Amino acid sequence: MARGPLALLRWTCLSLLLFVHASHCFYLPGVAPQDFQNGDELKVKVNKLTSTKTQLPYSYYSLPYCAPKKIVDSAENLGEILRGDRIENSPYVFKMGEPQMCNIVCRVTLNAKTAKEFKEKIDDEYRVNMILDNLPLVFPIRRPDLENSIAYQHGYHVGLRGQYAGSKEEKHFIHNHLTFTVKFHKDPVTDYQGLLDLSIKHEYEGLWNEKKMRLRTCDPHAKSTVTNSDSPQAVDDKREIIFTYDVEFPGLSYLFLFFLESEVKWASRWDTYLLMADDQIHWFSIVNSLMIVLFLSGMVAMIMLRTLYRDISRYNQLETQEEAQEETGWKLVHGDVFRLPSNSDLLCIYVGTGVQFFGMILVTMVFAVLGFLSPSNRGGLMTAMLLLWVFMGIFAGYASARLYKMFKGMEWKKITLKTAVMFPATVFTMFFILNGIIWGEKSSGAVPFGTMFALVFLWFGISVPLVFVGSYVGFKKPAIEDPVKTNKIPRQIPEQAWYMNPAFSILIGGILPFGAVFIELFFILTSIWLQQFYYIFGFLFIVFVILIITCAEITIVLCYFQLCSEDYLWWWRSYLTAGSSALYLFLYATFYFFTKLEITKLVSGILYFGYMLIASYAFFVLTGTIGFYACLWFTRLIYSSVKID
Repeated sequence: MARGPLALLRWTCLSLLLFVHASHCFYLPGVAPQDFQNGDELKVKVNKLTSTKTQLPYSYYSLPYCAPKKIVDSAENLGEILRGDRIENSPYVFKMGEPQMCNIVCRVTLNAKTAKEFKEKIDDEYRVNMILDNLPLVFPIRRPDLENSIAYQHGYHVGLRGQYAGSKEEKHFIHNHLTFTVKFHKDPVTDYQGLLDLSIKHEYEGLWNEKKMRLRTCDPHAKSTVTNSDSPQAVDDKREIIFTYDVEFPGLSYLFLFFLESEVKWASRWDTYLLMADDQIHWFSIVNSLMIVLFLSGMVAMIMLRTLYRDISRYNQLETQEEAQEETGWKLVHGDVFRLPSNSDLLCIYVGTGVQFFGMILVTMVFAVLGFLSPSNRGGLMTAMLLLWVFMGIFAGYASARLYKMFKGMEWKKITLKTAVMFPATVFTMFFILNGIIWGEKSSGAVPFGTMFALVFLWFGISVPLVFVGSYVGFKKPAIEDPVKTNKIPRQIPEQAWYMNPAFSILIGGILPFGAVFIELFFILTSIWLQQFYYIFGFLFIVFVILIITCAEITIVLCYFQLCSEDYLWWWRSYLTAGSSALYLFLYATFYFFTKLEITKLVSGILYFGYMLIASYAFFVLTGTIGFYACLWFTRLIYSSVKID
């Protein structure tokens, strides 16, 4: 459904106020605890229909479910809209502390079209997502790997497909009866909500009267709804479906299976959702990866420090010109090491964009670790990343202008415009094409025109001007002086050994940075494509720090070997060495697609690889920039530390 641009801009402003006032508040706006007294209304909201097989969300009312008299859209922030969330009211309304049995919601008679729509969603294993008191409703399932262990999946399946009563023909059955289990703390505040889904072929006597109708398949004096019907509700043309629901408040009624109030306090009520996956493997893998990477990093740092110290001491002790000429290695290329690289403008653009990414990720990590981007603030993470990307444009302009001036460039406006436009235009074009594919599938995941307008406004209205401001400040500063002079005539590069071939060394250089993140990458991909919560931002921040260290160290090591081989073309190679880790990221995403996902539709596959290509491109820009700056610092350090005549 279309959202107006004014509403989106309003949410953008509110998101900005969130960052300004977050440090003065204990609770984030919109997620403070709400007290419920007995008799207060509890309204269940419906969200999108989701499937891990298609990755295409749909609005709840895209299927002929029971609807209230007036469908009201909840106010959604920019991140929620981009995620495909469509939160609306529902006819499921009940009162706090008042258990209910077999309430009739409505009766729906299917036709050929609606029956086909239900069958397609059942075949694609779509789930219905609902929200109560800002908590997603979950469905309890037993875990086969652990005895007496219960896990929770988001939402409930639209239906199931199978054989019934010895029939050889497979049929589609719809889950038309829900049992809401509302757990509450004694304050009293609701803690978390669960539900059970059933397929019941309801029976009734006489003419249909929704308000006074008594169903023969419901017995208010029994402990189970399914009393007089052993038949599930099939989905076919001209089938009549009656939607019903129960409400349970554990501890308030002897009719139900639960007798204890929840001991979980409001501040901890999200723990159930965040611990849905087995975290033992996660913790062990992360610690193991960190130990290996830290050990390798320590070894690399020790070797580099000892080798460089010996080289610099030896060079500084040379007394005659003849002794200096007999030496070989990195000192011999001092007159060419700071020679301008080819396509220097493009390098400035990529470095500036990488600085913008680095700032965005760093600040986002800090906010996430401090708890400001909790899952309860739905869509907050994506909104924060978009806004931070926009505001970090000032650092992108500054970095690209400083490097451009160091390369003796004069047309700073030209390089600034390219920095502000090139990467976002590439990503926006790919995103626009993918969005068109989603729109063609009539999915709620398609970004509306109003959101597109808001994104373009953030880009050209805020980001581009900030890039120009940063570039103006950076270009006004004095140019960075090289520690050694550059010869007028380029030195001939000797023939290199096979292991110093640029393609080989670049591909080798990307392995270690990827190795620092691939364990965490598995859980991130799982949270995105298998619709699970990810909230271990502390570990993610540590992995991010180690990624920075490994990118810097592996680039410095390979740059040192390259200079020792008298190859001074290090500018682009330093960027590509660390940036090549993005290639391994994309290859791992391909491996994940074929081993962990069950996507069969061509459209869904195109969306997966399209979005992963964008993510890999961004990872390339980030890691490449880290490697470049590490190598720039290293070369300036070593050539300013030796005596050069």
